[in-house]
Amino acid sequence: MIIGIVAGAAALVVLIAAIAVGCGGSSGDEASGNGSGAGNDAATTSGGDGETNGTTAEGTGGGQSEGEENTEGEGTESAEAPERPYAALEPAADTEPLSENVSEDYMTQILGAEAGVADDQYAAGEQYGEEDGEGDSDGPERSVPLGEMLLEGEEDAADGPIGENRIVAYYGTPMSELMGILGEAEPEVVMEQLIEQTQAYSDADPERPAIPMIEFIASIAQRDPGPEGLYIGQTDPEVIEEYVRLAEENDALLMLDVQLGRASVMDEIEILEDFLMEPHVHLAIDTEYSIDEGQVPGVDLGTVEGAEIQEAVEYLDELVERENLPDKLLMVHQFEQEIVTDKEAIQPTENVQVALHADGFGTPEAKFSKYGTLVRDQPIQYGGFKVFYQQDTPVLEPEQVLALDPAPAVITYQ
Repeated sequence: MIIGIVAGAAALVVLIAAIAVGCGGSSGDEASGNGSGAGNDAATTSGGDGETNGTTAEGTGGGQSEGEENTEGEGTESAEAPERPYAALEPAADTEPLSENVSEDYMTQILGAEAGVADDQYAAGEQYGEEDGEGDSDGPERSVPLGEMLLEGEEDAADGPIGENRIVAYYGTPMSELMGILGEAEPEVVMEQLIEQTQAYSDADPERPAIPMIEFIASIAQRDPGPEGLYIGQTDPEVIEEYVRLAEENDALLMLDVQLGRASVMDEIEILEDFLMEPHVHLAIDTEYSIDEGQVPGVDLGTVEGAEIQEAVEYLDELVERENLPDKLLMVHQFEQEIVTDKEAIQPTENVQVALHADGFGTPEAKFSKYGTLVRDQPIQYGGFKVFYQQDTPVLEPEQVLALDPAPAVITYQ
């Protein structure tokens, strides 16, 4: 797989020189740069219609059909299912199905890149796939139909925000313009831009209208160990609250992203628990910043075990049940294969959906290959994909992103 030498070198420089946040390691992968942004100074940023859970009969909150067994005991009432706290953007009236928006040639190129087919093999007609009687290749076969997001062989028993819809997110923190879009403009302007980008995905695939989401970095990795030696800074809760309300006012979602440093996933969840009890707030884990003793975020590439991520899944599952919340989404950022270990331990539940997110900037072929390796070939449930407005060359159009196999359930922009 061919990528730009300059881009690879730039990613290495970022890893060594940048201050913690948003920079990550090259770690030998020439496919694409780290997906969390370059040149970020994290040390300066700390401070400051559907039914989901429970069932009802005819919407009465505990009614029971004749002859139906009361599984909740005498005199008990089931909780009324919460309403979905978001609204997908309706596609424009004149939109075409996704199949009309993606060329067969481009889809074949993407599938070949996911499978690790080198560029010169395209010209030679050596793509994977069955050959017809004349010796021409039909190209790689999809694992799921075009546009579908659930990975082959996986199930989704939850009623979370992805499935019938997909999510388009803006990533970053308002504390720094170097860490993503949230720091580049006022909140209302960011939301306007996010809605415009989300609308493009609803129009590209009208069968799966998209929902806007802000992915807000709540705990920020840094080179300074800090007073507790955790190498992270916590964002002022009042700043987080501002974006909680911004998302709510715009029928959007908010995802709180944690960069772990020496803290555990559950340590960070405990800090954010009040926010996670909001019906439209979800959780993301930036795994590459989870370091061991003697390591520094942004210099050393971290790892998180699947069992630790599963603790977060089970916590969210219990929170949904206890507080009668709409089902939650947990997203796991991954930049290299070795960052998330023991993936088979990660198991979605009836109340929690899980998306493994392929992070990294670079050429389209490099990004497609990484998505195939980290998502398609290591399935959990859903996939995520990041697009960089500045570092990607070129910036992919929505129709191109949605030609991936499976189509990403979450597309994040930085």
